[in-house]
Amino acid sequence: MKIFQLPWLFLIPFFTALFGINTILVSSQCLEGQKSLLLQLKNSLKFNSAISVSLVNWTQTNDCCGWKGVNCDPNGRVTGLDLNSESISGGINQSSLFSLQFLENLNLANNSFKFAQIPPSFGNLTSLRYLNLSMAGFNGQIPIELSLLTRLAVLDLSSLYFPGTPSLQLENPNLLTLLRNLNKLTELHLDGVNISAKGSGWSQAISSSLPSLRVLSLSNCYLSGPIDISLQNLQFLSEINLGKNNLSAPVPEFFASFPNLTALSLSSSNLYGTFPEKILRVPTLQTLDLENNRLVDGSLPEFPRNSNLKKLVLSDTKFSGRLPDSMGNLTKLSWIEIARCNFSGMIPTSMANLTQLVYVDMSSNMFNGPIPSFQMSKNLSYIDISHSNLTGPVPDTHFEGLSNLVNINLAYNSFKGSVPSSLFSLPSLKKIQLSNNHFDEVSQSPNRSSPELSPLDTLDLSSNKLQGPIPPYFFDFVSISIFSLSFNNFSGIIQLESIRRIPSSTQLQSFSETSFEGNERLCGPPLNTSCSNPSTPPSVNKSDSVLRTVFDWQFIYTGLGFGIGAGFIVGPLMFWKKLSNCCDEHIERFVWKILPTLGFIFPCCNDVNDEAEDNIDEVPLTEDSDEDDDEMEDKTFMGRYCVFCSKLDIYRKKVIHDPKCCCHELPPISSSSTSSSSPSK
Repeated sequence: MKIFQLPWLFLIPFFTALFGINTILVSSQCLEGQKSLLLQLKNSLKFNSAISVSLVNWTQTNDCCGWKGVNCDPNGRVTGLDLNSESISGGINQSSLFSLQFLENLNLANNSFKFAQIPPSFGNLTSLRYLNLSMAGFNGQIPIELSLLTRLAVLDLSSLYFPGTPSLQLENPNLLTLLRNLNKLTELHLDGVNISAKGSGWSQAISSSLPSLRVLSLSNCYLSGPIDISLQNLQFLSEINLGKNNLSAPVPEFFASFPNLTALSLSSSNLYGTFPEKILRVPTLQTLDLENNRLVDGSLPEFPRNSNLKKLVLSDTKFSGRLPDSMGNLTKLSWIEIARCNFSGMIPTSMANLTQLVYVDMSSNMFNGPIPSFQMSKNLSYIDISHSNLTGPVPDTHFEGLSNLVNINLAYNSFKGSVPSSLFSLPSLKKIQLSNNHFDEVSQSPNRSSPELSPLDTLDLSSNKLQGPIPPYFFDFVSISIFSLSFNNFSGIIQLESIRRIPSSTQLQSFSETSFEGNERLCGPPLNTSCSNPSTPPSVNKSDSVLRTVFDWQFIYTGLGFGIGAGFIVGPLMFWKKLSNCCDEHIERFVWKILPTLGFIFPCCNDVNDEAEDNIDEVPLTEDSDEDDDEMEDKTFMGRYCVFCSKLDIYRKKVIHDPKCCCHELPPISSSSTSSSSPSK
């Protein structure tokens, strides 16, 4: 038997190649008419050739079935056209697109048709099973001609709506008129379309027209509630998105009756009441989003081991109670967002088993106790457990090896001990926020599992009890833009523990004073606190004492110089009479030359006349004595004047000599001289 089977083994590659070549030939045969329509379509569209991936490569020489974005059937007819994100900006009203009668799949999403209306000519493409016009820039009324596409299984007209910009509308025809003939639809995406219908109206239009519907997405459609129970008839529903509407109703309990429910999104829908726990127990449920429904309350049930829950979003609701220990059963959970709720108690240690976690936001609750380990969550990129009452140390091992972690926020808790040094070497970490805790130590050398530091752009360690030097590796975060060590007890840098000055020539100098304020043992720029502030005196080292010693001797030398110089000049004048007389004579000459120029009379000491002195003594005292004295003073007094015993009369501009002056041993003026001088007068 083996002998006869071997020749057939050699024939297998031959037949494979033969049928393979035949298949390639069939699929590559493009009808000329189809190719011509596609080239006309390309020429009628405006697009950016620098961004385009498909249209830019459509050329006359190539087979159209091989063009990127084009699919053909075995007969060479175009059945699929994918022009998603081709930067198309022109209109398509008169385009050859609507002549492609065999087209089954058409994707024009993520283009810019400049708020043009959806062309009614889409109704010509009756073979369409898939139509995606989402985010394509269309607006205005949705044409009734779309209801002619009776083979459609997927219809996506979603758009982003911003106040003040045109949007798609579904008023005439309304939702019921559009969907009445589209009973084969399995997916309906009308997010951002202005439907403006009441709960009973839109619910009944969908449930009566789309029995096979699996995906219903009507977010931000101006729908109102309550949600009609008729939706319960759609037993194939697996994804429901009714977020950002004004439903103003409790969450219907019948959502738990959908056997294939995988996603339920009711965010920002003004819901109220208690959320049914039954929905959380649906075994197929993967996503639950109730964010920003501030009047919805509830609690988390015990989760079964076979739970498929991957995303749980309850932020900004009134959910309360403790997190169940069975959280560890959510082994597929990758996203948990329960911020700004009323949860309390300890975070279950079983969460350490959730290896698929990517995003964790449990901030602004009333949790207490220690923080669980996330070491097993190797895909974790974001963690925020701030604004709670968590206590105890944060072991280094809790975050070790998290190579994808980008953001960690543990602020506003009561953690103590050492800041985990492993954080400063995680290769993707950009933001660390540990403010308002009781940490009292930060490692002076990071626990590096890799040779590089984390690429931090935010480091906030403010309002802790950190003390000691500022770790020197903080100066190596070259891309850091937000930095705060304020309100701690830092005292400088490790190399100079006795210096309180913030190190210069680093990027730390570029931050404002608020980054360092509240550290009483820090000084210097950018702080306004001077390092010589007497209230916090800096330590004195040897070089400072030497400088101070030199500074003191300068004053001493200056004082000695003036004292010795004065002694050499004044001493001889006091004890050497000849030198003193010589000095008086020179001073007298100098004064005799200067005073007359100022209008003062200063008789020279060499013009002595004893007769004048006698006349002064013999002047009788009469009632006119004052006038006589003035006349005598007006006359030139020819006595000997001493510079040291004379003064100037500033009003009469005369020199007044003290007759009792005897410092130069002048002979006293005798009475004889006075009497002898009287006749001459």
